[in-house]
Amino acid sequence: MLKAKKRITKKEMKEDGLITAYGKVTSFYDLNKKNFNYGLTALVVLVIAVIIFINNRRANNEKAATELGKVFTIYDAGSNDSRQYKIAVDGQPERGIMGLRSIVDNYGSTESGEIARFYLAGAYYNLGNYDDALKSYDSFSSSNDLLAAAALAGMGNCREAKHEYEKAATSFEKAAGKISNAINTPDYLNSAARCYGLAGEKEKAVSLFKRLKKEFPKTTYAREADRYISQFSI
Repeated sequence: MLKAKKRITKKEMKEDGLITAYGKVTSFYDLNKKNFNYGLTALVVLVIAVIIFINNRRANNEKAATELGKVFTIYDAGSNDSRQYKIAVDGQPERGIMGLRSIVDNYGSTESGEIARFYLAGAYYNLGNYDDALKSYDSFSSSNDLLAAAALAGMGNCREAKHEYEKAATSFEKAAGKISNAINTPDYLNSAARCYGLAGEKEKAVSLFKRLKKEFPKTTYAREADRYISQFSI
């Protein structure tokens, strides 16, 4: 007489599935054990490398900030004595002061190194070295919109000084589009309009002057806009 088949419970089915899955995983591991070990070793090395990189980057940022603090007073003195900008660029090794150029060369990938690059561009501009200033402003990178806009405006200043008025206007206009406040934005728009006018792009100049009047009516630029609108509308 045939015995009735034993009914398999859900628990037993689940356990059987787990056993089967475990067996498959174990077999796969046995077949690929060597690759697993290499992969684990590579992962550990990668994690260690990332930790070292982050720690070094943090340490380098602190070093750059310290050096920047030493040279900043020299840069600031340039507003009264333009010769100080040259000293700020080159530094004073005999006094243990690293120049802005050296800070950028050694720590340019850090946040403080990028700030040094921004001031290096400013120093070059004030020394009349517009090409190097333009390169420094162009390579400057920051997540801070105010600084990013200022760098674009710096490029505009360099190009205007080189009589590249249309390119200057484009840079100023980009700067104005980067931020929106009652101080910087109208300044950048006015500079863009002025340079478009100098480039012979009168329609663009008039358009920006009208925008100035509409969006920033209380500024000095807006009050002077009518004169330029009349001038460029002839």
